[in-house]
Amino acid sequence: MVQYAHTYGVQVLVTLNTLLYEDEYPQAVALAHALYKIGVDALIIQDLHLLDLDLPPIRLHASTQCDNRTPEQVKRLRDMGFKRVVLARELSIEEIRAIHEAVPDIELEAFVHGALCVSYSGRCYISEVLANRSANRGACAQFCRMAYDVLDSQMNEVLDDAGQPIHQRHVLSLQDLDRSAYLQELIEAGVTTFKIEGRLKDADYVTNITAYYREKIDAIIPSFHHSIIRSFVPDPSKTFHRGATDYFLHGRTRPMANWDTPKSTGEHIGEVLEVKGNTLRVRLNKDVVLHNGDGLIMVNGEKANGESIGFSVNGVDGNIIRINKPLTTNPLTSNPLYRNLDVEFTRNLKSERKIPVDIIFRETQDGFELSYRSDLRFMISDFKFQKEPAKNADKALDTIRTQLAKLGDTPYIARNVRVETQPYFIPISTLNQWRREALNGTW
Repeated sequence: MVQYAHTYGVQVLVTLNTLLYEDEYPQAVALAHALYKIGVDALIIQDLHLLDLDLPPIRLHASTQCDNRTPEQVKRLRDMGFKRVVLARELSIEEIRAIHEAVPDIELEAFVHGALCVSYSGRCYISEVLANRSANRGACAQFCRMAYDVLDSQMNEVLDDAGQPIHQRHVLSLQDLDRSAYLQELIEAGVTTFKIEGRLKDADYVTNITAYYREKIDAIIPSFHHSIIRSFVPDPSKTFHRGATDYFLHGRTRPMANWDTPKSTGEHIGEVLEVKGNTLRVRLNKDVVLHNGDGLIMVNGEKANGESIGFSVNGVDGNIIRINKPLTTNPLTSNPLYRNLDVEFTRNLKSERKIPVDIIFRETQDGFELSYRSDLRFMISDFKFQKEPAKNADKALDTIRTQLAKLGDTPYIARNVRVETQPYFIPISTLNQWRREALNGTW
């Protein structure tokens, strides 16, 4: 994986960010050496005792689990030898800027997207206390995603804004982080790296969300190191999505939590007006098109706990949807309808990353020189060849250009092709062989 990533100029950072028991240190140090040996670019760690041990000379990043909230903590980590700190999610833009101004000689990595913990980063102990499963050892039981009753100090029920008792509501379940609108601001505050949370996320989520942020970043800082070929328009609401909050970036913003469900709601597509068994009468938002197999969620506003009900589409006829199971509820008023699986969008989630290369083919005294140059690497080869003038000069030169630019099964895509030679007859099989040898098995 390291070799594959490095071909694209991509770094591989490995998390070794669990708190370790005494008898685990020798194994952790051995793992660090093994990772360094295969070319891993950095380790992300929390357990600072590792610094007292025989680590390899590998770049170190301080995990967000280190509770990186203050300039003093970041300066301390820099002085220990860390090259980058992953900031706590709870920081405001002013706090991030203050850290950068106080410690400008360390890289700052900030979360911009994904699941949020209701407690300060690295300082949640509820899972350890209640289930003997430490979040700082990667075993969080996710108590913040469970349903609770809220009572006051006299054990009386607390009412919500609508006057309903807060009974079995997901009051600790935060919506997902989305700071895509503030990337320029984060860069100007000193952030060097954007972090996307990806715990237990599938390939569809990774493809969609990274494509979304790649487009956002390229609009701010154009990159010439890659060329992306994709068959979809990135949309965060189309894959795992609990709603969105910028959290504390610009002060406390409401709502931060989704009391109705801890699950992925996806995109809001309209309202349910009437339920009759396994059919729904709905009012869909403009331009929403449903497909058989789409996953839907209705939040039943009739119930005090805002119960969410999931089902899938079996057929659509105008504003009538047939679903895969009968529902027993019949809302008196319109209830929100969400789509958390768009099968057509998922089917088209294809993305290919290519490295643009400039190809130069020039004549030498006893043959030819072929080079492939990208912004990341330079590959060059010499080939001896008995030259034979071509009968059709234009066709010969065009054949050379065409064959040397056939890079379909490689990580590369031709940006420019320059042929600096007289027109000679060169068999297509020979040109293909030279192309493969020049690229030297980098695919």
